[in-house]
Amino acid sequence: MSVFMIIQSKIKNAEKYNQYIDQVSPIVEKYGGYYHVRGEKIQSFGRWQPERIIVIEFQSEDQIQDWLKSPEYAAVAPLREEGADAQAILVEGYQKD
Repeated sequence: MSVFMIIQSKIKNAEKYNQYIDQVSPIVEKYGGYYHVRGEKIQSFGRWQPERIIVIEFQSEDQIQDWLKSPEYAAVAPLREEGADAQAILVEGYQKD
């Protein structure tokens, strides 16, 4: 069953964050991730007012852990940390019986 990583980010240094975006995409794909959402055009229906949302699908939580623990990701993670404040959750996809 697919697992989705949902990330809310608030940009604090656009230059660093853009460098991160450019470099992280091929790493995500190498570890089996697929971007579904990556943007700022958000319509809120309540108090939650995220600046940017990213949704990445993986086939398993193991793939996510492999990506996050990879040396490739470790090399670009400081750009994300300098470029944005982010919060993330993992949620299992829905499987109809």
